[in-house]
Amino acid sequence: PVVFGLCLLVALILYWIGGRIRFKGKTTPGEVATYSCGEDLPGGKLQIDEGMFFIFCAYFLIFDILAFVMVTSLGRPGFLPALYAGIALCAITLLLPLRRMD
Repeated sequence: PVVFGLCLLVALILYWIGGRIRFKGKTTPGEVATYSCGEDLPGGKLQIDEGMFFIFCAYFLIFDILAFVMVTSLGRPGFLPALYAGIALCAITLLLPLRRMD
C-alpha cells in the first residue's frame, strides 16, 4: 500500500508539473466543430448496407472457426480438419454470389 501511494503521488506531481509547463495554443473554430478534424461534414445522409455487413460477419465467423480448428488440430493431423476446411470452402463459395448481388 505504501509503494502504491508513493507511485500515485509521483504520478500526480508529474501530471501537475506537465500541465503547468505545457504549450498553450490558441483555440481555432475547427477544434470545437462537430467533425473532429475541422473538415465540413459530407452532404446527405450516410447509408450503411446491412446486408454486406452480415455477409462480412459470416466470412469472419467462417475463417475464425477454421483458424481455431486448424490451430488446435496441429498436434493430431487427420481427416476432420481437412473435412472442416472443405466445408468452410463450400460455405464461402455459397456466400460469394450474395456479395455480388448489389
